[in-house]
Amino acid sequence: MGAIMATRAEHLGKVRTLVVKLGTQLLSDSQGRIDAPFVAKIAEQVVLLREDGVRVTIVSSGAIGCGLRELGLNQRPTDLAKLQAIAAVGQRRLMDVWADAFEPHHLPVAQLLVTREDIDDRARFLNLGNTISAVHEMNAIPIVNENDTVSTAELVRITFGDNDILAALLAHALRAELLVLLSVVDGLLDKNNQPVRLVTSVEEGRNLVRDEKSEFGKGGMDSKLHAAQMVNEAGDAMIIADGRMDRILPRLLAGEELGTLFAAAASKKRSSRSRWIGAARPAGTIVVDEGARRALVEQNKSLLPAGIVKVEGDFDRGDIVAIQGPDGKIIARGLTNYSAADMSRIRGKKSQQIRELIAEAAYDEAVHRDNLVLDRAT
Repeated sequence: MGAIMATRAEHLGKVRTLVVKLGTQLLSDSQGRIDAPFVAKIAEQVVLLREDGVRVTIVSSGAIGCGLRELGLNQRPTDLAKLQAIAAVGQRRLMDVWADAFEPHHLPVAQLLVTREDIDDRARFLNLGNTISAVHEMNAIPIVNENDTVSTAELVRITFGDNDILAALLAHALRAELLVLLSVVDGLLDKNNQPVRLVTSVEEGRNLVRDEKSEFGKGGMDSKLHAAQMVNEAGDAMIIADGRMDRILPRLLAGEELGTLFAAAASKKRSSRSRWIGAARPAGTIVVDEGARRALVEQNKSLLPAGIVKVEGDFDRGDIVAIQGPDGKIIARGLTNYSAADMSRIRGKKSQQIRELIAEAAYDEAVHRDNLVLDRAT
């Protein structure tokens, strides 16, 4: 128990930038409507943290749920255009609730609607972080959601995973020390239905999670484990906790043993640039042999064309590519020095052969180690 408390003190004692995500289920009352009194309680907690010098950015789901209620609809449609229209109606109502919650504290709220492309593009990724920082400096509360009205991916649940992944990516953009995913249960539950207080690796979390597909079974837990891996690999921590617990946010930052802490194993935090490389979607995949895998993972070397055995996808020079080992596991991501077409021509070849093929456009490295981010799980 002492070790767990010490770990919490290490990861939570100096948090100054916090991202908090609230899901639709947590935000809804027993009738499925947005629970305004509960949102007001969350606002009170955010104000308390702000008074302690903690910047809190909120990721709020609930636009479609609010839209369904606003339009008097009892069932979520499957038609994409209708879902987007419902989200457009509901997002306004969702922001009304958040604005009302912070109004007694004389704090305005700022709405930021994000798409996956805002993360994939380096300039937009940086601008997102800068804009949110400016919102804080202007004494307002950032409320972030995916832009369901233009983004198709979240509506079919293949990209941001009900905002869990969005929250992790936002933590990257802000270089937040802590991500808190608030849900309706007290963290990750093990096979005996007991809360797990500390997880030191995502693989450990996968082994502990219950078998049944529920909110925190293997089916519902995937996006949360993915979010934890992303945040931990950057050198930061994540907590899953019961958002309905009294004063949960101040109590977590005070070190109380609540929820499940995913502790970062990395001793060194990643730079903003490295976080972006690790966060953006790769445009293609490069498969390497065992020698190249060892050079990357064990010797911190650049990736040379000689170690490449296969090229997948259509990418240009400067795009982000995933690097896959011979066992099929992704071991790294990086900025490629070659297009997919050129990479296919030079794969497996040595530097002199490459210069003969490509002349002045030749690089010794396919991906330079300065532009490469290893998967720390490897």
